[in-house]
Amino acid sequence: MSTMAACLGIFILALSVVGQQLPSSPHGCMEGSCYPATGNLLIGRAINLTATSTCGLHGPEHYCIVSHLQDSDKCFSCDSRQPYNPYYHRHSHRVENVIQLKDRNEDFTWWQSVNGVCGVSIKLNLEAEFHFTHLIMKFKTFRPAAMLIERSSDFGHSWRPYRYFAYNCTRTFPRIPAHALHLINDVICEERYSDIEPSTEGEVIYKVLDPAIHVRDPYSLEIQELLRITNLRINFTKLHTLGDNLLDRRSDVLQKYYYALYELVVRGSCFCYGHASECAPVPGVEARDSGMIHGRCVCKHNTEGLNCEHCRDFHHDMPWSPAQPDNPHTCRECNCNGHSSECHFDMAVYLATGNTSGGVCDDCLHNTMGRNCEMCKPFYYQDPSRDIRDPGVCTACDCDPVGSMEGGVCDSHTDLDMGMIGGQCRCKPNVKGARCDDCKEGFYGLSQNDPQGCQPCNCDPRGIIMLGTPCDQISGDCSCKRYVTGRYCNQCLPEYWGLSNDLAGCRACTCDFGGAYNNRCTVENGQCECRSHLIGRQCSDVQPGYFCAALDYYKYEAEDAVGQVVPVHRQRSQGHTVTWTGPGFARVKDGAGLVFSIDNIPYAMEYDIIIRYEPEVHFTVQEVPCLPQCIIHQVLHRTLYTDHYVGVAVDQTPPPSGLAVKHMWSLNSFRLSLPFPYIPLSQLVLTPIYTELPGFQGNDPAAEEHRDEMVRYMCMDSFMATPMPLLAEMCTKLICSISAILHEGALQCQCDPQGSLSAECDRIGGQCHCKPNVIGRRCDQCAPGTYGFGQYGCTACDCHSQGSVGHQCDPGTGQCPCRQGASGRQCSDCQPGQWGFPSCRQCECNGHADHCHPQTGQCQSCRDYTDGPLCDRCVNGFFGNPVLGSGDHCRPCPCPGNPGSGHSHGDSCQADHASNQILCNCNPGYKGNRCDLCAPGYYGNPEHPGGQCRPCQCSGNIDTEDPGSCDPRTGQCLRCLYNTDGSSCSNCKHGYYGNALVQDCRRCTCVTAGTQQSYCSGGHCHCDSQTGACPCRDNVVGDNCDQCAPEHWNFGTDTGCERCGCHPQHATGPHCNMFSGQCHCRQGFGGRQCTECEQFHWGDPRVQCEECNCHPLGSESAQCDRVTGACECRTGASGLRCDSCDRGFSGAFPKCIPCHPCFELWDDTVCTIRQELERIRREVQRILESGEIPGVEDRRIHELEEKLARLRDLIQDGDKDRIHQLIGQSIDDLSANSSSNGTCPNSPCGGAGCRDSDGQRVCGGDGCNGTVSASLKGLKYADDVTNNLTAASDDLQRVTKKLQDIAMLTQDVKNQAMDTLDKAQKKKDLFENSNKKLKEFIKKIKEFLTVEGADPESIEKVALQVLAISLPVNRTTLDSVVQQIKDSINNLTDIEGVFNNTAEQLRQAKELLNRAKDVKTRAEGVKDTANMTKQALDSSEMAIQKAAEALDQALKNLNSTKNSTVEEKLKDLEAMQMDSMMRLANLSRGIDELKSKTDQNREMAQDATNQAQNATLEALGLEEVCVCVCVYVCA
Repeated sequence: MSTMAACLGIFILALSVVGQQLPSSPHGCMEGSCYPATGNLLIGRAINLTATSTCGLHGPEHYCIVSHLQDSDKCFSCDSRQPYNPYYHRHSHRVENVIQLKDRNEDFTWWQSVNGVCGVSIKLNLEAEFHFTHLIMKFKTFRPAAMLIERSSDFGHSWRPYRYFAYNCTRTFPRIPAHALHLINDVICEERYSDIEPSTEGEVIYKVLDPAIHVRDPYSLEIQELLRITNLRINFTKLHTLGDNLLDRRSDVLQKYYYALYELVVRGSCFCYGHASECAPVPGVEARDSGMIHGRCVCKHNTEGLNCEHCRDFHHDMPWSPAQPDNPHTCRECNCNGHSSECHFDMAVYLATGNTSGGVCDDCLHNTMGRNCEMCKPFYYQDPSRDIRDPGVCTACDCDPVGSMEGGVCDSHTDLDMGMIGGQCRCKPNVKGARCDDCKEGFYGLSQNDPQGCQPCNCDPRGIIMLGTPCDQISGDCSCKRYVTGRYCNQCLPEYWGLSNDLAGCRACTCDFGGAYNNRCTVENGQCECRSHLIGRQCSDVQPGYFCAALDYYKYEAEDAVGQVVPVHRQRSQGHTVTWTGPGFARVKDGAGLVFSIDNIPYAMEYDIIIRYEPEVHFTVQEVPCLPQCIIHQVLHRTLYTDHYVGVAVDQTPPPSGLAVKHMWSLNSFRLSLPFPYIPLSQLVLTPIYTELPGFQGNDPAAEEHRDEMVRYMCMDSFMATPMPLLAEMCTKLICSISAILHEGALQCQCDPQGSLSAECDRIGGQCHCKPNVIGRRCDQCAPGTYGFGQYGCTACDCHSQGSVGHQCDPGTGQCPCRQGASGRQCSDCQPGQWGFPSCRQCECNGHADHCHPQTGQCQSCRDYTDGPLCDRCVNGFFGNPVLGSGDHCRPCPCPGNPGSGHSHGDSCQADHASNQILCNCNPGYKGNRCDLCAPGYYGNPEHPGGQCRPCQCSGNIDTEDPGSCDPRTGQCLRCLYNTDGSSCSNCKHGYYGNALVQDCRRCTCVTAGTQQSYCSGGHCHCDSQTGACPCRDNVVGDNCDQCAPEHWNFGTDTGCERCGCHPQHATGPHCNMFSGQCHCRQGFGGRQCTECEQFHWGDPRVQCEECNCHPLGSESAQCDRVTGACECRTGASGLRCDSCDRGFSGAFPKCIPCHPCFELWDDTVCTIRQELERIRREVQRILESGEIPGVEDRRIHELEEKLARLRDLIQDGDKDRIHQLIGQSIDDLSANSSSNGTCPNSPCGGAGCRDSDGQRVCGGDGCNGTVSASLKGLKYADDVTNNLTAASDDLQRVTKKLQDIAMLTQDVKNQAMDTLDKAQKKKDLFENSNKKLKEFIKKIKEFLTVEGADPESIEKVALQVLAISLPVNRTTLDSVVQQIKDSINNLTDIEGVFNNTAEQLRQAKELLNRAKDVKTRAEGVKDTANMTKQALDSSEMAIQKAAEALDQALKNLNSTKNSTVEEKLKDLEAMQMDSMMRLANLSRGIDELKSKTDQNREMAQDATNQAQNATLEALGLEEVCVCVCVYVCA
């Protein structure tokens, strides 16, 4: 290898990363990573290096060298059939020649490809993984025009590019980026190694890790992957040519184009991931050459493998990882506690342990298991007395496999926190005991097949006696409570229900013995099986609408019996006890018999017979059965004063042919004398003998208790008393049970819907709640003395006591039995033709009626067209005298036809005896003596038969009292009211809108400024007659055309509103002010359409707007020129921002002081000189352009140009003396040359170069212009100044004193003026605020008046209150006051200006005074400026005089202002304004209350709207006045 290559290699090594340095770190491999030595991977691997193209492999081939084309030996031969030998095969150029640059004779060797082949590759195959750091290629010919380097890390199965190289990357590899390297693993194309120069010994160097890119972690997997290779391939894809090969592909042309490589260096090292510092040969690969980099790592850190790529056996407790400088990542030995010699790494375990241990032991011995063989296998447990590493640490479990979990598994170790004890058996859930061989309490039947071990007793805890051992552990039978049964004690005994925790377990059903079919009930809720229409759990309640029959339910009225019966109706009266049933009694004669028919017996059993009567006498009762089915049970013969009992037995229910009971009644003469031999009998009652019924029979305790309760509570005796007392609650229950047995349930109330108050009845007996005067259980009949059974009950007969023979009446008609001469339902009326019962008199009806009112005698049904109480006058439509004996009668009224003729229009008439006329009283709509004319508001032809007057169809919009409101013949409407119009007044007038049919025509409220002109006239506009919508001008909207459409403005123009045209980007939106059109501009923009810069800015808004920044003291306005940005400066200020002193002023801005008046003289002189110089410059320019200067040499012109240049410099320096001197000399010289040194005889003033006849120069004189003349004048001025200096000194002293006085006076004037201005400013602010509030109030009134639904009353109220606002003074007085204010303010003639000018002149005077004093000290030696000083003094005196005059004038103005009444008038106006604003504020608070009312009288709304508009105009006038006052005060 040459010295140059060695040096280059050392340099590259120095740039390698730490892992590539040699030697390894000082600590070796103990404390961190270590790396093998780096070298050339090609050494010893010649057989692994191949090329796809090599010249001369099949025989000699000729090739030429481009750089030798001018030499005689330019072409050579290549013969690579034999390997290179410096003595025998020097022309062999195989690929292995690139491993060494030179042979042993120091001659160059190289590899060369076949001529003209572009696609050639060189590939190195390695036997293992290596670190590749960089390569170096030195070419014998041109470097390739394009090539790329590739790598493989899987022994050639896949390839990835390292780097592309090309002369033109964009054209050769268009898809590969050609930018600089950004990331260390970027794949880019590089052009620096592909140039055509040099033609030989050009190099290509590639480094895997570019030193220019910082590598944060050189040991990262990403970097390691980038360095790791198993194969390396270099692809040459394009040759550099001279272009002739494109036209000619002959071999002699291609002989000079090929690849030839002197040397190839591939630097790298054995790839050991930092776990080895040296490498050994790979098995099967011999160490061919010294210096060969071997591929098998000699691994450290408990690693192994060809590249130390995994851990040694039994060293897998940590994950394998590449070593790092400060961490070797040594593989750690597994911990298997001496029970295993094998393990593996598990990443899940490693992560679960917090990256501390990941080794998992394999094939644990001694009955152990687990990741570290730290646990015992199932069925074994850890003996706590032995060490974990003891082979006998795990002991077999002793558990009953039948009752323990998993066939006898015990706790593998002791862990009190987890409740584990080594060797403790794990019983099945229902098993206990040390060996798990007993069932737990509450379980039985230990079984191996049962996963729970024992079955639960399943005893219902509510039904068992003992909770500790509820069942037998062998059979599982439960121990039940008293009323509980079943294997699991989960059922109640029959006739019990509600299993619970009670002592007995279940509760008795206690079903009602009559209401339920039996004593069984449902076990869930204890519901008994009820008979029909009985409800409740025990069936002891009655369903609504049903009842239980009482013991005396079966009653048979004596009035209905068959026999000699005389019914006696007894009327019921309040306060008297009713001792009978039905209408009354049946009077039975002595010895008579009664037959009672009974066909409704419900139950076959024995009954007791009860006879209810009034016990007036002693009697004997004999019972005779009338049918074979009737069995006489018992015959009792008792003499009682109460009810009498007789028993009768019924053996069938119902009886086949009914049951008849015959009673024989007899009276004895027990020393009683009776006028009539009768017995008053009420009814016969059948009562069941309840002891025969279920629930009462036998010796059952319950039956005995029921019988005892019937007696104890006197249930039967209650039905013997009259009236019957209130039943005890126990009696009610027992009677209901008896009724349920007899009737198989409850009975329906069947209350009569007309006679009862509801469908409900009494629970016992079933008595319905009757309406007044209604009786019967079902309320189905009228009580005695009443009639007319109906929905309101029955009505009392009220038979007249004098006209009726009794108190009873017909139950249907209510007709009472009348006495002779009485009539009527109540027998309270006279006979027909009479009245005045009971003193009846004949009716008096003048022969025109047959009947009269029975009480008043007023005649009824008068005939002959008569009327009146006595039929003594004619009915309407007739006239005459119908009184009997008058000889007259009633005749029809002729109005104009007779009544009934269809042509009568009057309801009555009367005879006017004075005029002998018949005067009709006309119907509505008619008039005239005969009603033959239509009344006002009606029309028709009433004078013709069939004709009539109909109301005029004017929609209710005429005055019906006005005769001319409509045509009386045609009905056409003539005088429409309420702003209506049309033939039927059904339309609103022109200019009005609304609904004329409801008198709701309102004036159109169109705004004239927004409505089309063709629809307006006389200040009013027309609108749609129905909706009131106004025809708006273009782009005007609103029902009243009172606003521009969105995005439009300029309201009030003839053409309508214009589009805003707001700039889409510079405006916040498309909307603008309706009147000004001003758009809402974004920040930085202004103008109406936001197309200009905003106020106080300038520039092009499309580019940029800049702030004017005009200085407030130097500019007239804050707004600058919108194009140039130049501010309008005040006198004395200049600059773009008016922030510097102007020419002719001195001092520091803003205190700019005018320069001395001499400045103006000098400035004029300098300007004149500049103008002259400009003229000379133009003359020179003309000469230069023409090239001809008569009489002037080039040298002279150059001299003049130099003088002009010096003159410009002097002007810039300000040396005025030298300027005049040089200008005069230059002018003289130029004139002399221009005149060719001639004389000027025709010029009296002479000039430069002019001479008189004596040869003397002639220049200037009196009346002449020029420098000499000016000098003479200056000298004269200097003499005058010298004479006046003494007088100036005295004048200056006087000026000083006067200036001091002026300063004091000016300050006083200024203070007074500022006080006045402050007061005016405060008044201005007050009026502005008042004006603002007034505007808001007017706006609020406008909005209220335009709100849809504002009620007329509210509008009128607002209008009246607005009109009630009275201005403190009238308009004329206010105008007069304003004019006086204006006149007074005008007297203050520019006060601020006077102040400013006075102060400025005072300052100027002081400055001039100082200058004058300075000039005085220098005047003696400076005569040239003496005259100017005098002028300055004169100017000072003039300025002082002007200042004094201005101050006097200001004092006068101020005194005038003080004497005026401005301040007093302002206070008066303020008080007036405040009074108005207070009233307006009160109105504002009332507006919200007025808005709550809605639509009322439309006519009032129209009037109120007109008044409100007038009020608005007045308010606007007030607004204008206030604005004017504010303006005048603030002006």
